[in-house]
Amino acid sequence: MPNLHILEYKLKHFDVHAQELMHSYLDTLHIDVSDYTFVANFIWLSNNSGFYAIVNDTFCLFVMTGSELSMLLPPLGAKEKVFDAILECFRIMNENNTTRFYSKIDYVDESMLEGFVDYLEEGTYIYEALADYIVEKKLVDYVYKTEALINLSGNSYHTKRTEINKFKKSYPNHRIEILDPQVHEHQIITLFSKWVSDRIRYMPKEEADRFLEGIFHEQSAIKRLLKYYKELDVIGIVIFIDDELKGFTVGERINESTASVIIEKTDFEVLGCAQFIFREFCKVLFEKYASEWINVGDDMGFENLKKVKMSYRPQRLIPKYTIYQK
Repeated sequence: MPNLHILEYKLKHFDVHAQELMHSYLDTLHIDVSDYTFVANFIWLSNNSGFYAIVNDTFCLFVMTGSELSMLLPPLGAKEKVFDAILECFRIMNENNTTRFYSKIDYVDESMLEGFVDYLEEGTYIYEALADYIVEKKLVDYVYKTEALINLSGNSYHTKRTEINKFKKSYPNHRIEILDPQVHEHQIITLFSKWVSDRIRYMPKEEADRFLEGIFHEQSAIKRLLKYYKELDVIGIVIFIDDELKGFTVGERINESTASVIIEKTDFEVLGCAQFIFREFCKVLFEKYASEWINVGDDMGFENLKKVKMSYRPQRLIPKYTIYQK
């Protein structure tokens, strides 16, 4: 894919070769948001054109949707560099886009807004940002103590323990394997297709249309994740019952204290499978990364997903913001 030349900047195609460079900028930060990794952006850009540039000594990730340019993350780098880089990135987007409406920066962590907004009042969702910008609170990431997810101690996790015990009793012949795309790819894609049809069957009609819009993107993200699996710093497991794959999950390290679950899918009809594989994967993440925290991402605005993530009693809800121009 050709690079873009906008103003005095060269925007390079965001491919797997950008991984090391992006990591070098991410390693200067300590942000627990699930979007602040190379993998989280790389796999979801399978159906869009990603581009990056170094602006004011920060790593800037853009996405081209149609012919309009926006940003998937704020500029990544030292805080003293970010403010000017944000202004410059809007200049780049405005130069390319048909209107300023399309120029925006998504998934902005609160720490990246210091010095950019006049105030952040708790309970408010839209903030005045200097004279020409608006900051809007969007989704939140759900973050848990790893120890809590592994032990599931106390009355608040009683239902989870019961579901796991029922699963183990009902399927004593289950087994866990470390995910290997060369071995498991076909079965993973087959399971995903079944998961989609099952979810639509039980999903409220008002959510179905929006759900279907995202399915193609999610399927493409899974395929890209599997295609580049060996080149990405990720780990995954699969679960079998009677030699049939019934669930898979993949995660990664965000930083030295936090790991994330990138994706998890289980057979909707195997009760307790989701709870079981989630706990087992938390153990794997702790063994590999020694992470104190586990981030399971946001709920994408789906009420059912929100209920599931809240049922695990998150220790923290990390808000994410979008910066627009007035």
